[in-house]
Amino acid sequence: MAEHPNWISSFLRPGAKLGFFARYLTLPPEALARASLTSVWVRRSAIRPVPGYAKVQAYCLESVRESLSEDDEDARTQLDDAFERFERTQPALANRVAEGLNKPLDETALALGYFLTLAVWLAFEQAHSHHIDEVKAQEIDATEQLLALDEELRRADPAEALDSDDIIAMEQPHLLEFVHEHIDSTLEAHAHDIDVDDVHAVYRVVLVEILALSYAVQRPAGYPMAKVELLA
Repeated sequence: MAEHPNWISSFLRPGAKLGFFARYLTLPPEALARASLTSVWVRRSAIRPVPGYAKVQAYCLESVRESLSEDDEDARTQLDDAFERFERTQPALANRVAEGLNKPLDETALALGYFLTLAVWLAFEQAHSHHIDEVKAQEIDATEQLLALDEELRRADPAEALDSDDIIAMEQPHLLEFVHEHIDSTLEAHAHDIDVDDVHAVYRVVLVEILALSYAVQRPAGYPMAKVELLA
């Protein structure tokens, strides 16, 4: 089995300022393979479209990957600061993440969940800086309801070929590729001792976070509203 990346020590060192994350982080995932995502599709979904300006590009995720791979004092301080910023700037979303993961999940799935939720937040911060509105609790509720409705519509249609996460992958392809990469590598590395249902629960929390942050990105001045957004 490959060694865990260096940033494991940043999550587990004594005295780390990890807020509500601290007691959950144990074994992080290892990056082995990337999932391929289809980009051509016809929209038929209850999930609101993500506007083009809100998409997170690959270079932002590479920057996050690089920052999490460092293992020195400066990197550890930056990680502490990132946890604190997430809790301070997105309190409702941070609390919802904690609620979603504060369940009897196995420790590997739980560590994966907290790693991914922080990485997603860092990617949005890297891509959009201060141009992200604070996500309110009712907005998170609405996003969860849209995802649940989309899942129900797809279960009810035997001819439906796409799952709800396929739709989200087409809206935020680089984010979902990053998430799938770490989920796949974690399942491979812990094939005999991880609960797949727990991983699915973690995955759903991450999907809601991705959608909620996507909708919170502020529209740039003068950016035209797409027809699909007007109809959503």
